[in-house]
Amino acid sequence: TANITKRKSAEERVEFLATRDPLTGLPNRMLVNDRLEQGVANAARKRAGLAFMFIDLDRFKTINDSLGHDVGDELLKRVAARLSACVRVSDTVARLGGDEFAVILENLPGSESRDVHEGAQQVAEKMIAALASPIMINTHHLTTSCSIGIGIYSTDGPDPKTLMKHADVAMYDAKAKGRNNYQFFSHQLNARAQERLSIENYLRLALRRDELLLHYQPRVSFKTGQITGVEALIRWQHPRHGLLAPDKFINVAEDSGLIVPIGEWVIEHAFRQVAEWQKKSGREIRLAVNMSVGQMFDADRLVRALEQTAKAAALDLHTVELEMTESMLLKNIDDTAVLLKTLGDMGLGLAIDDFGTGYSSLSYLKQLPVDSIKVDSSFVRDIGTDPNDEAIVRAIIAMTHSLKLNVIAEGVENEDQYRVLRDLNCDEYQGFFFSTPLPPAEFEAQFLDPG
Repeated sequence: TANITKRKSAEERVEFLATRDPLTGLPNRMLVNDRLEQGVANAARKRAGLAFMFIDLDRFKTINDSLGHDVGDELLKRVAARLSACVRVSDTVARLGGDEFAVILENLPGSESRDVHEGAQQVAEKMIAALASPIMINTHHLTTSCSIGIGIYSTDGPDPKTLMKHADVAMYDAKAKGRNNYQFFSHQLNARAQERLSIENYLRLALRRDELLLHYQPRVSFKTGQITGVEALIRWQHPRHGLLAPDKFINVAEDSGLIVPIGEWVIEHAFRQVAEWQKKSGREIRLAVNMSVGQMFDADRLVRALEQTAKAAALDLHTVELEMTESMLLKNIDDTAVLLKTLGDMGLGLAIDDFGTGYSSLSYLKQLPVDSIKVDSSFVRDIGTDPNDEAIVRAIIAMTHSLKLNVIAEGVENEDQYRVLRDLNCDEYQGFFFSTPLPPAEFEAQFLDPG
């Protein structure tokens, strides 16, 4: 019998290990799936309320990367304990891996959907509050928060798989709404998620089918009236929806990671095109290309792509300017500074796009090797009519010039705006007043053909 007992406890141990997360001791993905199946069957039989939650820690990666895995692991254990303290013994809190947790709330009071919502809402609010107070780990005061997506059985899914999928959609919605909040799944949300998914799938195909194309908008000098360069702007010739501007698909590209291959496609095609134009016209035409967070995240890959493409196209990198938004630059200022220095050393120019809409923290302009500032079109729009906007633009130009940087105004659409900016000593401009973004052949015919 001693052997049987031994074997039994060994079996139990194996089963425990197979169904538990080794770090926190919480149920793992396998056990959650199992319990959710049982929970749904039970809720259907008893007509009892059940809710499923996906919980994702906000910015956990930053803590893990900056303070190391030991601190990250300890934080996950503490978070697990705090989340578990917010539910009843009969509920399940699980760790799915990384910084993702899941919760099953069973036998919620009231069979009315509204009551079940309220029960789940109370738990979600408790969880957000529980994570709001700092966690002390080895002298570090850490604050983390979470984004929670909630699906209610059976309105949000008649089976475990659909319920989980919809709670996941709701969690992404909570992230999109600024994190540190909870969102319930709704059918509009599902329609949006489906639309995003379909854009993502079509976008993958678009790269393969060569449906992406570039338009070029000239940049013009106020002093000489000559074209100083072009900005390459991506468009998508969608098989069903026609020509799409980037605001229709760039966010999806960012979220799905497709932005990196798309960014490389842009670099390759724009470099080739501008090298060809420089050769044809015998003029130095500068090229501006937009960068994305995803591309900067993998710095080595970006540097490699720029070097190899420039070499293949025989384009001098001194004629290329990379445009980045303020918020991108400030995301990870130390890593960004290292990357920008590398890019600057390669001869690339660096421009800050949408200037004035983000933090406009001027100290970073001194730290980073920036060459140009682009004044956002939202300030240019009312420059002839709104004295405040004129004052802002005047200040940006004065400050930029005092740092010996170049100022480019975006979105110059009429003569009044043009005149005011010229009188404020702005260096260059782009916008419909001079030309819309044009397909390559039209750009060439209008601006490069002798005649």
